[in-house]
Amino acid sequence: MNNVERKKQGLPYCYDDPALLGDQHIYQNKMCEYNLTLPTETEKRQNLLKEVFAEIGDGCTVETPLNANWGCKHVHLGKGVYLNSNVTFVDDEHIFIGDNCLIAPNVVFSTSGHPILPILREHHYVYNLPIHVGKNVWIGSGAQIMPGITIGDNSVIGAGSVVTNDIPANVVAYGVPCKVIREIGDKDREFYYKNRKLDVKCSPFVN
Repeated sequence: MNNVERKKQGLPYCYDDPALLGDQHIYQNKMCEYNLTLPTETEKRQNLLKEVFAEIGDGCTVETPLNANWGCKHVHLGKGVYLNSNVTFVDDEHIFIGDNCLIAPNVVFSTSGHPILPILREHHYVYNLPIHVGKNVWIGSGAQIMPGITIGDNSVIGAGSVVTNDIPANVVAYGVPCKVIREIGDKDREFYYKNRKLDVKCSPFVN
């Protein structure tokens, strides 16, 4: 089995195999071109985003700088996604982010890892596993999402968390490693932040 086949199956492979490098720098160049645009160049930005990402839905906003191994060639965004500044995608495998997700500054999505066994690292072995983020997820600043992780719809990942295991839908999770703290529920219908109560005028927007 060659390295291309091993990579496709999620097995450890040698990352410096020329057969795997392809047009990586071309995709990185396109991402860098986007990073050099001005905030006022809205039409140019929207057109470039369609070239940068594998898929991108309507109404997405991507702040600069944007960082990615493959220039976001393997990143799929749903509709209405907001990426704040300095988000990093280690996108050697595919990363899927659902509709209306909010991604805070300095979040890292890493599909790649290195084997623990020293001899494998010495011989340049790596592995890649896809990441799936559901709809309407909020990921706080500085969080790190590790290879192969799935995060369910509507969940909140606290700032600075390191997500090493799957997170179900409709929960608040945080910590190192990231753990489910509680479900989203009645408390969140009453308070929007700590002991700060939701204004009654907001009630039409709270299901």
